[in-house]
Order: sequence, then C-alpha cells, then structure tokens
Amino acid sequence: MSPTIKTAMERTIVFSIAAVYMLQQLTGLEWLAPILGSLVVAAVLLLMPKLKGMTLWLTISFMTIGAALMLARGADLNQWFEAAAVNVTIVTLFLFAPLFGIPVRLPAYVDALKRFFEASARSRGALLTGAQLLTQVLGVFLNVGAIPVVYGMIYAAPQPGMERLIAGALNRGFAGAIFWSPYFAAMTIITSMLGLGWSSILPYVLGLAALSLLASWIVDRRELKRQFEEEAAELHRRQHVLPSSESPHEAGSVPKGFPRGLGLYLITAMIVILVLERAVQLPMVMLICFSAIIVPLAWCMAKRAAGVYVDGLKHHVAVTFPALQKEITLFMAAGFFSGAIGTTGFGAAVPAMLEHVPLPISITFSIFAVALIAGTSLIGLHPIVPVTILAGGIDPASVGISSVYFAVLLLGSWGLSNPISPVSAVNNLLAGLMQRPVFEMARDNFRFAGFMAVMLVVYLAVVGLLVPGS
Repeated sequence: MSPTIKTAMERTIVFSIAAVYMLQQLTGLEWLAPILGSLVVAAVLLLMPKLKGMTLWLTISFMTIGAALMLARGADLNQWFEAAAVNVTIVTLFLFAPLFGIPVRLPAYVDALKRFFEASARSRGALLTGAQLLTQVLGVFLNVGAIPVVYGMIYAAPQPGMERLIAGALNRGFAGAIFWSPYFAAMTIITSMLGLGWSSILPYVLGLAALSLLASWIVDRRELKRQFEEEAAELHRRQHVLPSSESPHEAGSVPKGFPRGLGLYLITAMIVILVLERAVQLPMVMLICFSAIIVPLAWCMAKRAAGVYVDGLKHHVAVTFPALQKEITLFMAAGFFSGAIGTTGFGAAVPAMLEHVPLPISITFSIFAVALIAGTSLIGLHPIVPVTILAGGIDPASVGISSVYFAVLLLGSWGLSNPISPVSAVNNLLAGLMQRPVFEMARDNFRFAGFMAVMLVVYLAVVGLLVPGS
C-alpha cells in the first residue's frame, strides 16, 4: 500500500469517527454504536504502526489488558462497543477545536502582542507573570501551540539568567489553561463523563487558575527576589550612564495596551460557548465543533482575512492533525482500557478501601486522586488514563462529594500533573526550545506541583462547603 493511500485511509477513518459520533449525538440512533466502536478499533489498529517508544507500548498494553478484562468478565458485544467508544469525544475535539486558534495568528494580532510584551514586561517579575498569564489565555485556543508563540515574543529581546524561570512560567501557564479551557481534552472527558456543563464548574476552575499563579509565585519568590536585586542594581547603573533628560524606557516607546481586537475575539468565543450551552440542548463537544467552524470564519471574514482562515484550515489538515495522531491513538486505547476497568467493579472497591482511613472520606478520596494522577504522571503515564478510570468508575456520592467537586478535583489533578510529566508535550517542546534534558524541565516543577496539590485539597474543602450535594 502506497503512503498516499494509507494517509488517505487514516484521515478518512478518523474523520468518520467524528462524523458518526456527531450524527449519533444529533439523532440518538442506537444502531450507530456498533459502527462507532468498530471504527475506533480499526483506527487504533491502522495508526498503531506509526507509534514508537512508550506511546506504542502503552497503546498495546491498554488494548491487550482491556481485552483480557472484557473476556474475563464475559462482556457482551454491546459492552465491547461501549468501551471502545469511551473517548471518541477526544477525536472529535482534536479535529475541530484547533480551528479557534486561526484568528489568533492574524499578523496584526501577533505584532500587537509583541509590542504589548515589549512595553508591559519591564520588570522580571512582570515578565514572568505576563508570560504565565498570556500562555494560559492563548493556550485555551492554541493548546500547546501557545508555547512557541509566547516563547518567541519573550526571546525577541535577550533574557540572560531567566531561562529556567521563563520555562516554568510557560509550563505553569499551560497548566492553568488545562484547569478551565472548554476546548481541551481534560474538560471534555470530565464534563461529558460526569454529565456536567462547562458553565457549572467555570467559577471554581477559574479559582484554580488563580491559585496556580499564587503557587508559582511562592515557588519562585526567592529567585525573583535575587533577580529583583540584580535588576535594581542594573537600573541604578543605567541611570548614571543615560542622560538625565532621557529615561531608560522613553526612547522608542510603544503602545502598552493589550490588542483590543484579539481580546474581543477571545471574549466573543467564550461568550458564544456559554450562551449556546444555556440555549441549545447539545453536548459541549457538539457546541464546540459548530462554534469552531463558524466563529473563526466569521471573524476572519469581518477582518477581510478570509485567506488567513483558508490557510489555517489547510495547515490544520496537513500539519496539525497528523501531528495529533499519536495522541488520538493513545487516547482511544486508554478509553477502551478505562471502559474495561469499569466492568470490574473498581468503583465500589475504592470507597470501601478508603473508609478505613480515620479522615472524612471526601478528604481521603481527594488526596488519593491527586496522589494517583500525579504519581502516575511522574513515571510517564498520561493523566487521561487514571482520570478516565476514576471519572467512569467512581460514583461521586459514594465518596461524599458532588459531581462539581469531582470535576474540579480531576481537572486540578490533571493540570498540576502536566508540568511534572517527562512525556508531556509541553515539557518535550520546551526541552527542545531551550536545549535542556526533558527530565530537568519536569524536575523544575516538582515544588510547584507539591504546593498546588496542597492548595487543591484545601480549596476543594472550601468548595465542598459551597457546592450543593457535597
């Protein structure tokens, strides 16, 4: 089989999964379930030869162990199809959500962001906070693509001695986006499996995003203090060198405001999702898919930049989508594995085990979930595996929490685990950009993850008092 034909087959079968899933959501036709499950299995088998290393072994393990569990439990054919289709929402999301990032790359917006960074990030502390916030905001729409965008803006000017702090800021900014972005796999899996709307948990996960800034500041405060002292000394020296009539930042001053057009687009995209969620009785994934087609196209048309949209669409099909095939295959295999785990009665065993701990079961379960997700991430297991198992196998009421509490717990655990995982896309991308070993990139965030884990458990205890049913 020629490479061209094989590539066409791969794209066709993955797009077919998304099409059948969307049709099933719109029509409710039960006979589409076997077709969807069969397409998932066919896609995994077709894409598996492209995998390498840990991803390949994880995929094989998930499929093999999952199949063994299903056979041992004597699962019928419908249960096999249901297990195979657990994470089809991820495939659909990967095909459509990146389209939201097309208008962000409009040349006028990119230039304006560069000017904003040059004008606003005068101090090193402001630089780090600005980098983390900007990565978080752009990451919501660009996913991991936000990392090289912000990195390029920061390093447009030399930043001696700041490499590790900047890497941490970018990494933690992306973690903040995981907490609340409606376009990420984490949000899609958790809200769909728990039957929640994005708006119902948005206030709580935005609180998590704010806490991530605080945790990052706590971790970096000593280094920031040292950098501040060096900066003050440098400023003092420059004031004696420069003419008194000219301040260091007056020459060639640039506009300081955040690009209004870009800000308006980001706010508009969020409002559209919030309004549709309230007005249209469809799963969040469906709303995102429709919005991802219409909103960026309408925005580019209004800006008379239809060519940018067409080029972005071509880039997505030819470059972005093929680059996501590894994650798509792994996530589908992980979904099947978690579906198989769900048939073993795992959900009832966990509460029974935690009842022996002399603490409120809600606190004990929170600590257990954070430790499980973060601990497995440290050894290279993607958070999607434990999160999918927990979301699909644990009844929140059995551990004394509400569905909203459970969702915030899982999103928080996923987000804090990402910076410490040696196999996360962000750590590997930053390792390449900064020419450092990926394990060093992950190790630099251990303290952040530790502080964030403690804050998460305390925050959840407070949230438990505010959310009905907890």
